Amino acid sequence: MSQHRNEPATSVHPLLEARWSPRAFSRETLTDAELLPLFEAARWAPSASNEQPWRFIVARRDQTEAYGRIFACLSESNRRWAGSAGALVIAVSAKVARSGRENGHARYDLGQAVAHLTVQASAAGIYVHQMGGFSADAARAAFAIPAGYDPAVVIALGRLGDPEALDERYRERELTARDRRPLRETVFGGSWGEPTSLA
Repeated sequence: MSQHRNEPATSVHPLLEARWSPRAFSRETLTDAELLPLFEAARWAPSASNEQPWRFIVARRDQTEAYGRIFACLSESNRRWAGSAGALVIAVSAKVARSGRENGHARYDLGQAVAHLTVQASAAGIYVHQMGGFSADAARAAFAIPAGYDPAVVIALGRLGDPEALDERYRERELTARDRRPLRETVFGGSWGEPTSLA
């Protein structure tokens, strides 16, 4: 799948360079033994004041009832391809810290946990596609997610499948090389928009 590789401006770890978010999954169920290291990696992510505000609801493809409930929360466009993933996950952040105050860093910290999960998955040959297209209200209702917890993203996990199985519009995206905004437009120096020597 070299067409999906970045052309980094400098050397980065091969796991980061090779990572991409496919839509074509193999329909192969992931096992608990395959999933466990991913969530252990997420567990060791850094968080503000060590709050660890992340929670995950996980359903393997062979756990059809729970998998179906997560699948039903997805937007119509994501339902067109995500049903072949080996597992579906709802990633949730705790909005309130141990102090009882709002945790303003909770979503940021959840993102770090999911990033850790993603790198661990890449190391195991498991692909990750994160989806914002889902109903948080439906997820709350389907899984009795309590008040104070915020469903943030649904994650599809699995082995690569055949892009030919996708709808035409998704097949084209699957086979198109990905790109990234240049560093000079992302990393600034003395003031906003001012290029840094890094770029």
